Amino acid sequence: MAEPTRAGFVAVIGAPNAGKSTLVNRIVGGKVAIVTHKVQTTRFQVRGVVVRGPTQLVLVDTPGIFAPRRRLDRAMVRAAWSGAEDADAILHLVDAAAEVHVKARQAKAGDRRAVEDAERVTDGLRSIAKPRLLALNKIDAVRRDALLALVAEHDAAGVYDEIFLISAENGDGVNDLADALCRRMPPGHWLYPEDQMADLPQRLLAAEITREKVILRLHDELPYSTTVETDAWEERKDGSARVDQTLFVARQSQRKIALGKGGQAIKAIGQAARIEMETAFDRRIHLFLHVKVREGWMDDRHRFSAIGLDFDV
Repeated sequence: MAEPTRAGFVAVIGAPNAGKSTLVNRIVGGKVAIVTHKVQTTRFQVRGVVVRGPTQLVLVDTPGIFAPRRRLDRAMVRAAWSGAEDADAILHLVDAAAEVHVKARQAKAGDRRAVEDAERVTDGLRSIAKPRLLALNKIDAVRRDALLALVAEHDAAGVYDEIFLISAENGDGVNDLADALCRRMPPGHWLYPEDQMADLPQRLLAAEITREKVILRLHDELPYSTTVETDAWEERKDGSARVDQTLFVARQSQRKIALGKGGQAIKAIGQAARIEMETAFDRRIHLFLHVKVREGWMDDRHRFSAIGLDFDV
């Protein structure tokens, strides 16, 4: 007799740069969320879908939770907590290496912020009565005795139903974690077709792929206030697609940076984005990428709505 099917949503939450997108991609077995070393790369909820035996997991990759300062920050943090409140189970991912550095008084400013943000998440989870799992990530960078001390400390907090030690980067412990998440899902029919990996419109995924390449290429030169929009997607008779996109920056000086000398920067960004899109969409892509100045886009209600964020939070 076939085992009954299960399906449900798991909100993956945590501080910025804890490794949430890397973990979602690892469990799904493909790229559904962009990954960079820049904090707050993920701006909205991204759903990755994976089938493990009779269970379909929908992993909701959420923006990092931190102390917000701007309207966009507040909207991102609200999106993260909304994902947790709507899910069947919550997975809190914590940067174990940052916590160990803080305790050993060897922490950089980023480590201290990561630990403060992680504590903020733990406090917030106390009021959410759902299965709550903790995964201590980046264990390959931490000694075992220090890891065991972290496990004991988090267990004593009384917030989590289970605790796992993992490396989202190399896959250590991820299968055991995914199996535990499956066991937490309610009985029911699958929510998506069996072969679907992500619940994200292709135009939006294409924009995210290009934004990732912008961050990776211009991380030290362009500030956080950049965004990419897919203006048009044209299907061609030969099975390829023409994709027109715009990279928006906040000032004219940033446009010059994005273009680069002789247009070399934007050319390299477009080439990298096109190659990744061809892999993601399994077809030839003709990408046309432009750079425009849009002052104040981070206070534009329409821009928030386009990526599913609440402008009025």
